[in-house]
Amino acid sequence: MEIKIQSIHFDATEKLQAFIEKKVAKLEKTFEDIQKVEVQLKVVKPATSQNKEASLSVTVPGTTLFVEKISDTFEEGVDLCVDSMKVQLQKFKEKTRNY
Repeated sequence: MEIKIQSIHFDATEKLQAFIEKKVAKLEKTFEDIQKVEVQLKVVKPATSQNKEASLSVTVPGTTLFVEKISDTFEEGVDLCVDSMKVQLQKFKEKTRNY
């Protein structure tokens, strides 16, 4: 599984990148055939609350699943994205199993 982290309009710290990689790696427990994961972090409007946008794009055989969340911190946003992606992967897995 390839993990690509993009931080737009700011530089992501090593600590943040390590946190993201650890969280995203857990998605493999839900679905084994993940080919690529792209994480995009964006500061929407500086100096306001709820200004951190995290999006997760997961490439699996046959399709790409996408999740986007806005929150106060990137850690919280990534957390929400990963939780939401687990649900999507579970549904996708059940769909593919039925065929």
